[in-house]
Amino acid sequence: MTAARIVVVGTGYVGLTTGACLASLGHRVTCVDVDQAKVARLSAGRVDILEPGLSELVARGLTSGRLTFVVGARAAVQDAEGVFLCVPTPMGAGGSADLRAVEAVTEEIGDVLPSGCALITKSTVPVGTSRRIREMVGRSDIPVVSNPEFLREGTAVVDFLNPDRIVVGSDDREAATWVGSLYEDLASATVVCDAASAELVKYAANCFLAVKLSYVNSIAELCERLGADITVVTEGMGYDRRIGRSFLKPGPGWGGSCLPKDTSALVKIAESVQYDFGLLNSAIEENIAQRDRVVAKIAGAVGGTLNGARIGVLGLAFKAGTNDLRDSPALAVSSVLCALGAELTAYDPAVGGEIAGMTVVDDPYQVAKAADVVVVLTEWDEFKRLDWSYMAEQMDGDTVVDTRNLLDPQAILDVGLCWQGIGRPRVRREVNA
Repeated sequence: MTAARIVVVGTGYVGLTTGACLASLGHRVTCVDVDQAKVARLSAGRVDILEPGLSELVARGLTSGRLTFVVGARAAVQDAEGVFLCVPTPMGAGGSADLRAVEAVTEEIGDVLPSGCALITKSTVPVGTSRRIREMVGRSDIPVVSNPEFLREGTAVVDFLNPDRIVVGSDDREAATWVGSLYEDLASATVVCDAASAELVKYAANCFLAVKLSYVNSIAELCERLGADITVVTEGMGYDRRIGRSFLKPGPGWGGSCLPKDTSALVKIAESVQYDFGLLNSAIEENIAQRDRVVAKIAGAVGGTLNGARIGVLGLAFKAGTNDLRDSPALAVSSVLCALGAELTAYDPAVGGEIAGMTVVDDPYQVAKAADVVVVLTEWDEFKRLDWSYMAEQMDGDTVVDTRNLLDPQAILDVGLCWQGIGRPRVRREVNA
């Protein structure tokens, strides 16, 4: 197809990735934000988001002239063929998605959109949002299309350019087909459907993954109680093609910018049609229980009392490869430890600055200094390459609690420390009588 004139409203994680990638596909893209300083940084090629390949795509888009950044959506959309809404939809009061940003943009641009311009929701929005936007715009010549994103932080550029599927939904079939054609250079299955189904796909996918993670954390707890090894159990499960190997790693719980808000939102969506989504509620409850089990495991490593315990924390981001702290399980666990009186020193290769209740350092070896226990909470590969012999020398205690099963237990044992993971037998050093 010929290059389309696209406007992307919002330059957060989804918006910036969407804009840069669409520009790389040959479209002419204008990204809009309300933050003048942010627009200035992006116009100069400075990207604040830690995402492999994104800075390079932005730079190429700026050099080619296919990617620009401006302040203010109203002027930007007046010659657009398609406008992507990529504004935040955080968890609101009671767990429902907060659509105030979506509604504000719709009100701002609705009367100046050129006839035939597709208004496209990329943000995760509840079922019925397309209908609500259509009512707000109040124009029969403006098709509204749902085109949910399936981007994983840390691999967003790869995911966008090599998608498992592209989902496009609208009550205007021609508009949905046109939006799907924007991606025609990508080798992917395209699902063209009604708006409600497209809106539900994203929630259904993310909530399934949350249930899967809660399930494997529950199995890990059974492994600990029954003397089994979760790595062996999940290996055996993963050979089943109906199950697969992804999302079978236990940890301190699931978090991030999507799963917590999407699970809560889908529960509320279900309640709105009088359906008690017990399975999803149980997954949410299990996630909270997993955090509490991790805290109990750490307490056990320091003799049961956390008040005054010195704890070294490795990892703060919700997962490796990102600097995103939103609903990070590492922060959730750390917050509970702080509330119980522990003294935390933390390191994360992508996170700096001040965080309430703890000391954040820029050297991983500092977390071990006088620590009663060292806890791995984010699965950064660099933690495997630390000099654990030196770490052991710095510690007052003798235990590493590895909530990601990241480290080699024998390597930890070899330097005179005990290793305790999730769903695996504890490895203790031999103590001579």
